[in-house]
Amino acid sequence: MRDLPLPTLPFSDLRSTEAPRRSLSAGSSAEAVETARTRFHVGWARTEEEVRQAQRLRYEIFVGEMGARLSPPANAPAGHDVDVFDPFCEHLLVRKLDALGQPAEVIGTYRVLTPEAARRAGGLYSETEFDLTRLRSLRPRMVELGRSCVHPDHRSGGAIMALWGALTEFMVRNDLEIMIGCASISMRDGGHYAASLWKQLEGSHMADIEWQVRPRLPLPVDELRQDLAVEPPPLIKGYLRVGARILGRPAWDPDFNTADLPMMMRISDMPARYRKHFLGA
Repeated sequence: MRDLPLPTLPFSDLRSTEAPRRSLSAGSSAEAVETARTRFHVGWARTEEEVRQAQRLRYEIFVGEMGARLSPPANAPAGHDVDVFDPFCEHLLVRKLDALGQPAEVIGTYRVLTPEAARRAGGLYSETEFDLTRLRSLRPRMVELGRSCVHPDHRSGGAIMALWGALTEFMVRNDLEIMIGCASISMRDGGHYAASLWKQLEGSHMADIEWQVRPRLPLPVDELRQDLAVEPPPLIKGYLRVGARILGRPAWDPDFNTADLPMMMRISDMPARYRKHFLGA
């Protein structure tokens, strides 16, 4: 990953401005979302400590669970997943409510890099893995989602749906249309699962050719098994269900030990039943 200048924007003012059109709004600081079994508290980080909570969860999952090798900035605290894009991003948090109905620990997170913030950051995280030249015309209304993770105890759907509801509402309120990001697939088996999943999805969920991108370090699919009967990970399966498309062949991220699929989701492609679920419209 290339080095980027760190901004002077304080964590106490994480909202970005989308000049010259309008100011981006993260909405209310939080809301309670009730599912059939669990209630969640969803909100945007407003303080440095709230961002740190997200970074601790990311560290727990990416390093503890996935075995990632991180290269944090020199001033990053131990036990946190921190990179140079974090200060430019909005950080969405979902918390489980305790027995008294109070927000407890962070159990899911996304970070969001808006168009204006991407310009200030000098680019997108995805550009460290893919040549995104073909997406240039989309950038004024395109955000990047990244560092998404959910605690293993809450991956059955409720927490993910709560995050997606807040993300969709954020996009619509701020007149943004396109979400892109890298969906990671574990390579603990050497990459055979990832290669087989790619071959399976390549024939059914590709974006149109004008939006397809190229990996900078491609996963060596031709050297791996491609015939395994596999199911997509829950997060990727969810993305595809709400209308996301794959932008090209997976990249290999040796630091995170993952194959990363470039994906794009357009609000206009979201099936009506999900628009109604997330937006009530």
